[in-house]
Amino acid sequence: MVELVARTADLAKPSGDVIMADYQNIFTQVQVQGRPEWGMDDSGQMMAERVGTPRFSKLIGWLGNAQIGPINFGMVGIVSLASGFIWFFIVGLNMLAQVGWSLPEFLRQLFWLALEPPSPEYGLSMPPLNDGGWYIISSFFLLVAVLGWWVRTYQLAQQHKMGKHVAWAFASAIWLFLVLGLFRPILMGSWSEAVPYGIFPHLDWTTAFSIRYGNLYYNPFHCLSIVFLYGSVLLFAMHGATILAVSRFGGDRELEQIVDRGTASERAALFWRWTMGFNATMEGIHRWAWWFAVLTPITGGIGILLTGTVVDNWFIWAQEHNFAPMYDGSYGYEAYGSYEAFIGQGE
Repeated sequence: MVELVARTADLAKPSGDVIMADYQNIFTQVQVQGRPEWGMDDSGQMMAERVGTPRFSKLIGWLGNAQIGPINFGMVGIVSLASGFIWFFIVGLNMLAQVGWSLPEFLRQLFWLALEPPSPEYGLSMPPLNDGGWYIISSFFLLVAVLGWWVRTYQLAQQHKMGKHVAWAFASAIWLFLVLGLFRPILMGSWSEAVPYGIFPHLDWTTAFSIRYGNLYYNPFHCLSIVFLYGSVLLFAMHGATILAVSRFGGDRELEQIVDRGTASERAALFWRWTMGFNATMEGIHRWAWWFAVLTPITGGIGILLTGTVVDNWFIWAQEHNFAPMYDGSYGYEAYGSYEAFIGQGE
C-alpha cells in the first residue's frame, strides 16, 4: 500500500524548509483500475476453462490486487469442488440431525457438534450409516476433493511452465492429512483412530491423543514440527516486515533490484547483515521459508504415524532415551513434609 502522510508539525515549518513526509505501507490506498487482465494463455486452451466475469473490489484492493476473476477450474477442479461440497453437506446434515433438525439449536451448538468416526469394534470394516458409516462415506469425498485440488495445482503450474513448488508444499500438508485420517488408522487396525469432523471435538481429540500416548511434547518429531512452525512464522514476519520497510525505495518491484546499486534489496540485506552478521538473498529467503513451512507437516506427520504404532508412551520413551528426567515419585507438599522443604528451604 502506498500512503503519503505529512505531519502537521512539518507543514507548519517556515517557507524554504524541506517538508518530510511519513511513508507508511500498511494498506494499499492508491488503486489503479483499468481493463481487466485475463492473463496469458500459452497452450491456447486455457481461456476455454476460465469462468467468471472479472470485476474489481476496493476492499480486496487494500490487501492485494483489486481484480477478482476469472478463475480456471478445469475438469479436475470441478470434480474437486463437487466432492468437497458433498463432504460438507454430509457432515452438516449429520450435525443437523443430532439436534433434531432444529436450525437454532444447530447454530447454538455448532462448535460442539461433530461427525464421529466408527466405534472400535468395527475395525476397518464398513459400519452402519448411523454408527460411523456416514463418516467413512464423507471421508472418501473429502479425500477425492483434496487430491483433486492437488492435481489441479500441479496442472496449472505445468500449464504456466512454472516450478512445482506450490504443489509439493501442498503435498506436504496432504501427507499430514493422510496420516491422521488414512495411514495411521489402517496401521492401527481401526477407523476409530481417525479424527472427528467438528470444531471443539477435534480439539478434544488432540488433547486426548496426547494424554493417551504419554504427552506428545516428548515426541521428537512433534518437537521438530513446532520448531519449523515457529521458524516459519519468524521468517515470514522478518521477510514481510523487511519488504514493507524498503518499499519506499521500490522493494516491492523486481527489475531495478537486479541492476541498480543502493536499491531497496541492498539496503535490506545490509540491515540484516549489520543486525545479526549475515543476510539471506532475495532468492534464499524464499527457499528458507519454503523449507520451514514444508517440514512442519512432514515432521508432524512422521510423529503422529509413529504414535501408537511404534511408541505407546512418549514420556517413557523420552526417559529411556535420556530425553526426559527420571522422577522418584515425590510430588506435592505431602511428600516433603512442609512447604518450606518443598521449595528447598526446610531443614
